[in-house]
Amino acid sequence: MYATCTNVSAEVSTTDWPQWRGPDASGTATASNPPISWSESENVAWKVAVPGAGSSTAIVLGDRVYVSTAMKTDRVKEDATAGASTTDTAENSPSNTDERPRGPRDGGAREGGPGAENRGGDRGGPGGGSRGARGRRGGGGGGGSAPTNYYAFMVLCYDKATGEEIWRTTATEQVPHEAGHNTNTFASSSPVTDGKRLYVSFGSRGVHCLDLNGKLLWSKDLGKMQTRAQFGEGSSPAVHDGTLVVPFDHEGDSFIVALDAETGSEKWRQQRDEQTTWSTPLITQYDGRTQVIANGSNRVRSYDLATGEVIWECGGQASNPIPSPVRFEDNVIVMTGYRGYAIYSIPLSSKGDITDSDSITWIEEDAAPYVPSPVLYKGQLYFVKANNGVLVSRDAKTGELLIDQTRLPNISTVYASPVAAAGHIYLTGRDGTTVVLRHGKTFEVVSTNKLDDTIDASAAIVGDEIFLRGKEHLYCIRNQ
Repeated sequence: MYATCTNVSAEVSTTDWPQWRGPDASGTATASNPPISWSESENVAWKVAVPGAGSSTAIVLGDRVYVSTAMKTDRVKEDATAGASTTDTAENSPSNTDERPRGPRDGGAREGGPGAENRGGDRGGPGGGSRGARGRRGGGGGGGSAPTNYYAFMVLCYDKATGEEIWRTTATEQVPHEAGHNTNTFASSSPVTDGKRLYVSFGSRGVHCLDLNGKLLWSKDLGKMQTRAQFGEGSSPAVHDGTLVVPFDHEGDSFIVALDAETGSEKWRQQRDEQTTWSTPLITQYDGRTQVIANGSNRVRSYDLATGEVIWECGGQASNPIPSPVRFEDNVIVMTGYRGYAIYSIPLSSKGDITDSDSITWIEEDAAPYVPSPVLYKGQLYFVKANNGVLVSRDAKTGELLIDQTRLPNISTVYASPVAAAGHIYLTGRDGTTVVLRHGKTFEVVSTNKLDDTIDASAAIVGDEIFLRGKEHLYCIRNQ
């Protein structure tokens, strides 16, 4: 065993993809054997149009695929000033403006033809999955005029075998108070499931819990975020043992909160001395205690899941944290890659403030990802430098450089996080190109695959299938 898995629930199988970054939050599907080659005309089992816009990762539980989306409606807020623009940035506008949101609906018979919306990327950063947030390196920026139209914030469910829509539920309809970065969407936070219920955070539009048939069970309003440079929101929640953890770092009073997964009631809240963060926390067990590890510009901190107490903390990260922490053996590895690079491997046995101490397992500062999270596969970390199509690989135990900065063919910009399965590493660029590498200490390209869609969402791998969410479509890739 190279990493200690933390399953979100006994009801979730290791062959599911129940959360942002997969069953053990490492980006790896250990029991899968997906295709290594595909195109629009090869190995696409199904492809469905996605209503609205979103860059969140699709999650998979059993025979269903769940995605979040934000659909612009024709309804305009009453106090919109005369002459205010009702046109949002291109990436925030629905790809299908003829689509109209349907109201909340329980599971069962579907209405209308199949539609899909899902995303595969980092729970966490201004642009996704994240994943995810986008910073200035992605081109363009935030700070434009806030929308005046209402958006329907929705969860959609699809049949994994056919792509047919089973149900859709509108959790809330609101007017976003910030424009967001022009590569972000209003649905960048990925859903998560414990096998009993679905949880989705729309950030300033609330945290929502649904049953597996689409019935809205509870909602929690945590307030309005004021994000750095109006880059938008993107951190995904994490769930473990009946507790849902939601990060809320922004330019106001930042905090992290634990909610009762069944009722939405607050268990604990800890204030955080942090500016906007788009990283998704890692929940993992060590030495009889469950830790919640949340990165930040000032410090990475570990909280006790039961009480919210800070177990340990460590400074030294760069700004705009987006990549999610990943566990290797008895260490957690955190990365940041905006205006500087930092990779820290920190023992889970740490106590108190360990900044600049000898107890840190290893540190590297020559290259780290900005928006995408790393993937951990068989003791080896794979990640890109900043948002560039430049691969780096390090030994997770020692930090040893295994593959130095190497350009990925036909990929220039990357927001989606890499994934791994069956001896291969999958890296997807924004233009829809996925490069498949053979796992190992040398750089070996196995295939280069192109789809006709912009892809910021990270892939989800289940069994022999890959689920890729583009700007306009959700794809199921399967050997045909």
